[in-house]
Parts: sequence; C-alpha cells; structure tokens
Amino acid sequence: MRQGDSSGPLVLVVEDYEDTRVLMRRQLELGGFRVVEAADGREAVERAASHRPAVILMDLNMPVLDGFTAALRIREREEMRGVPIVALTAYDTAEFRAAARAVGCTEYVAKPVAFDALLLLVARLSQGSRVETLEPEPV
Repeated sequence: MRQGDSSGPLVLVVEDYEDTRVLMRRQLELGGFRVVEAADGREAVERAASHRPAVILMDLNMPVLDGFTAALRIREREEMRGVPIVALTAYDTAEFRAAARAVGCTEYVAKPVAFDALLLLVARLSQGSRVETLEPEPV
C-alpha cells in the first residue's frame, strides 16, 4: 500500500475527542487507508452498518453510547461479526481488557497510541478483515 493511496481498506475511527480523531485519520490516510469517523458509540453502530469497514478502531469511554455497548451492538449484526474491532483506551487494566474481549473486541491498544504500531496492526487486520473474535480472558 502506498503512502497517501486513497483506495486502501476502509477504517472506522470511533473517538469522542475531535483532535484525536483528526490525528488518527491523518495517520491512517498517510498509511494508505480510507477513513470514516464517528464521535460516539451510536454513530459507530450506524456508520459500521452503512459503510462496512474492514477494521474498526473503537474508543471505549465515550458519551451517548460507550464503546463496549457499541461493539456489542455491532457484533449482533451477522454481517459485522467478523470485522476486527480494536479497543482503544487510556484505561489499561485487566478488567477493561476482559470486558473488551467479552463484547467482541479483537485487539486492545492502550493510549497514548504508538501510531507506527497501530498502522501495522490495522494493515495486518485489514488483510484478512474477517477474523474470529477472541474469547474473554479470565481476570
């Protein structure tokens, strides 16, 4: 994938802080991905259904509808069950990791995000964008 190529896989970025969303979008676009954004979990569920992204980057702590509930609602849709959901949060605890897995998140990334590592993860997940979700880990 070439830098700036706008024909790459579609990534849904779900983040309530606009500055963070913009930064993530720019980094992903520079990495060759197309991006659609959502500012809360309700928008995430709507945009996941209408855009069918290859990968979803989901903040867990958001207003309106949190990322846990949004991930669960996305997983309820048959066509979205295999789409990788990467949980993004500043709360890097065993409890948050277990809760993210329980609602169907495929990967877990603690903030602040290392963008080089995130781009590699998104590239890997988007290549086989339909993956099995992980079973919850014991706490």
